[in-house]
Amino acid sequence: MKGDIITYDYYGSLYINMTNRCDCHCVFCIRDQDASALGGLWLQEEPTKEAVLEEILAHDLTPYAEIVFCGYGEPTCRADDLFWICDQLHAAGRADLPPIRLNTNGHGGLINHRDITPELAGRLDAVSVSLNGSDQEEYLRLTRPGAGEKGWQAMLDFVRGAAQSVPKVMVSIVDYDKSPQEIEACRKLAEDLGAIFRVRPFAG
Repeated sequence: MKGDIITYDYYGSLYINMTNRCDCHCVFCIRDQDASALGGLWLQEEPTKEAVLEEILAHDLTPYAEIVFCGYGEPTCRADDLFWICDQLHAAGRADLPPIRLNTNGHGGLINHRDITPELAGRLDAVSVSLNGSDQEEYLRLTRPGAGEKGWQAMLDFVRGAAQSVPKVMVSIVDYDKSPQEIEACRKLAEDLGAIFRVRPFAG
């Protein structure tokens, strides 16, 4: 664990890196690079929830726009630990606590074998879900979830559920091999799901 990066600054927010695990194999993801090229964000071992909390609270949180659960892995692989950390952050009564956001592929229900979206309420201020495609075929082509077709429906269900539990829900696509028509179709789907739409630049 020595040298592992648990928290890191990114665009004015404090990002939380808890796991390498992910149930997807997105074609545009940089996870396939050699671990040495990924730096300390590629964890040698997962930090305990207590270690994550301690490191967050050690920061002066005043400068940060948000706390964001996001690393090279899927944060909901540790959903129960994530929820515990959120509860402890709120219980700490810190006046400098910024809004808390989760970046996710939306497969928390599949990974944890239960609908976790009701458990987001009161813990998270925002959720950003990777949409990646406007239909099942495009989604599977780009995201390649381990659960196959179930991954598409799980993501849609997660977005709908999160929209009922969290004040701000966004869905995003990576601008990777995307036509204007596909981007517009993704925008329409986001609106139908009750979410805000955004396009992330491809960093490849």
